[in-house]
Amino acid sequence: MKQRRHYTSHRLSRDAERLVWLAKGLADSGSRAEDLWWEAEQAALIDKMLAAGQEDALNQALDRLHETHGRAYDGLADLIEAGSESLLVPDRADARQCLLVALPILAWSRYRIPDRKLPGALLGNLRVQMKAHVLADGVRLGLADLMFSPDQLPRGFVATHRLARQLGEAALTDDDLAIAVDDLPETGHYIADLRYILAVISAPPGRPLFRWQEIDGNRETALREWQAQAGPSLQVTMPGCAIQLLLPDAYYAAWRQADQAGRGYSLSATAAYLQATFDLPASAIRAVAAPYYEHRLVEWRIGFARQGDDQVLHGVVWPLLGAEDENADIAGEIEQTLKQAGLTDILMLDQRLALEYCEDCGAPLFPNADGESVHAEMPEAEDNAAPLHLH
Repeated sequence: MKQRRHYTSHRLSRDAERLVWLAKGLADSGSRAEDLWWEAEQAALIDKMLAAGQEDALNQALDRLHETHGRAYDGLADLIEAGSESLLVPDRADARQCLLVALPILAWSRYRIPDRKLPGALLGNLRVQMKAHVLADGVRLGLADLMFSPDQLPRGFVATHRLARQLGEAALTDDDLAIAVDDLPETGHYIADLRYILAVISAPPGRPLFRWQEIDGNRETALREWQAQAGPSLQVTMPGCAIQLLLPDAYYAAWRQADQAGRGYSLSATAAYLQATFDLPASAIRAVAAPYYEHRLVEWRIGFARQGDDQVLHGVVWPLLGAEDENADIAGEIEQTLKQAGLTDILMLDQRLALEYCEDCGAPLFPNADGESVHAEMPEAEDNAAPLHLH
C-alpha cells in the first residue's frame, strides 16, 4: 500500500508541483507560440485549484518559485490573480467574460470613516455613471451593496474567486448582490483610509470591457468624468469625510493603484487633520521622516508634531511597494508630498532606525526630531473623538 504523503512547506502537493513546472516552462519559453501552450495549461490548472479551494497549494507554488525562480514567480502570480478575478459565466446558450473590478475611494475624517451597506438609489446612480464614463458599450454590471474597508476585502485567491463568481451571476442581469455582513471583520479606526465598492462587469468574449478600450475613449477622461459625476453621490453617503475617487479598474490593479495613491494621501490628510484639530497653519507643523530597517529597508515612517514641541502627535507609515528598495528615491517623494501639503518644517533623517512597535498596544513608533522612535499621542482633551492613528 502506498504511504499517504504529508505535505509541508518543503514538499508540494501534486497540483502545486505541476504548477511550478508549468511556470518555469513559461518563464524559459522561447516563442509566443510556446507561451500560449504553457499559459493555457496553467490557466486550466489554476481554475481547477480555485474551484477546489486549494489556497494553500497555490501559495506553496508561489513560495517555492519566490525562493528559486523570480521570473517564473512573477508570471505565475499574474496568472493566479487573473484566474481569481476573471471567469466565464454561462448565459443561456453562451458564456460571458466576467471581470471583478474595484471602485477605490480615498477618505479622511476627524470622525469614523464609514463602512456600510449601500442604498439602492446610490447603487443605481453608480451603475448609470459607470456605464456612461467607465465601461464599454453594452457591458453589464453587478454591484455589491457594501462599502468595504481594507480589512473586509476577500482574503486569498479562493475567496476572491468565489466573490467574483457570485457577482458574475448578478452581472448577467445587471443586478446588485447583497453581502452578508455578520461574519465580516471589524474595521480599524483610522484618520485616513481606503474604501472599496466591488463589482463584476460582463461582456461577450473578445469584446471591450472598459471605455478606454474604445477608439474615442481614454483613462484620463474616464477618471475626470467619474470623479465629477459619481463623487457627489458618494460624498452624501460619507458625511464628515473628505474623499477622492480613483479610477475603477480590475480588482488587483485597482488595489495596487489605491495602495500607491494612499501613501501620499495619508500625508496630506494628516497635515489637514492637524491644522483643523489645533487651528494651526501648515507652516506651524513639523514632519520628521526616517527609514526603518529589519535586515533591509522595510518602510519609511513620518512623525508629525507642532513646532517647538517634541511630542509626536500622529504618524504615517509609508510602506515599500512592488520592486521598491533603498535605491528608490522614496525620501524625495515623501518630502515633495509634504511640501505640496503646505509644510515647510520638514526633517529627513538619514540614519537607519530599527523597526519598533509599542510593547503595550502594538502600534508603530515614529521618529522625532532627535532621531528617536516614540509613541504618537494626541493631547487627551483634544483626542476624544479622533481615531488613534493613521492607516
